[in-house]
Amino acid sequence: MILPGNASCQGCPISIVMRCLDEISNPVLAIPASCSTVIAGLHPKSAMKVPVVHVPFPSTLAVAAGLSEAYKRLGVKANVVAWIGDGAADIGFAALSASAARKDDLITIVVDNEAYMNTGTQASLSTFWKAKTTTSPTGKTEERRNLALIMLAHKADYVATASVGYIKDLRRKFRRAEEMKGFRFLQIHTPCPPGWKFPSEKTVEVARKAVMSGAWILWEYDGKLRLSKAGEKYALKENRIPLEDYLKQGRFSHLSDEEIRELEQKIDEDWELLLRFS
Repeated sequence: MILPGNASCQGCPISIVMRCLDEISNPVLAIPASCSTVIAGLHPKSAMKVPVVHVPFPSTLAVAAGLSEAYKRLGVKANVVAWIGDGAADIGFAALSASAARKDDLITIVVDNEAYMNTGTQASLSTFWKAKTTTSPTGKTEERRNLALIMLAHKADYVATASVGYIKDLRRKFRRAEEMKGFRFLQIHTPCPPGWKFPSEKTVEVARKAVMSGAWILWEYDGKLRLSKAGEKYALKENRIPLEDYLKQGRFSHLSDEEIRELEQKIDEDWELLLRFS
């Protein structure tokens, strides 16, 4: 799905997710300004082996909905994918919410690297609690938004979280989304080496530690909400690795032991909320 020699950073998780698009038949991507735009590049020298439409930040879901309807009327079989980051999910949330409410027949993929990485690592609504960014230099104090649960509240046809640390689970969820119709939404945890300040060869390791520490929960909904097998055992706190193992990133180097305990409490609350629905 993506050619070698593209413009992604070393260890880029987004390019890993792009390689998994071969699980979706005839994908057509709508991508707003982002790291993904840089990676894809422009026609006729795009790094992508699939059609890509570059669109403005707030209109990605509107363009994707139009493409989906147009292909149907033309009798063309295509899976339209609105490919956005957590930043575009912030800026384009009105269109995202409306598309989910309409149950537009498309797949939305959020590559969530927890900040506006392409423009200088500014905090987004997905940024982890207390993480340093260029707009939260002493650590983010605002609440962290759970975008997947919001889509669940919209009664989307399919909702899932995934991680580049668990590729088999990610690919299975892509296949499941491809099999279904209606509004399908996947939020994929994509640790960013330069933005999070960890060595570029550690991307998959960091992603796995996020799940193993309980900081990123793998689940899906297709009429029934359930934990994914890849991460279900971490619902039990005693099965998790110490959170400190996951927080060995430059963006958390300022944390005290007390602040780490606060983060553990936040993570426990996230699990409690999700388990009420499963």
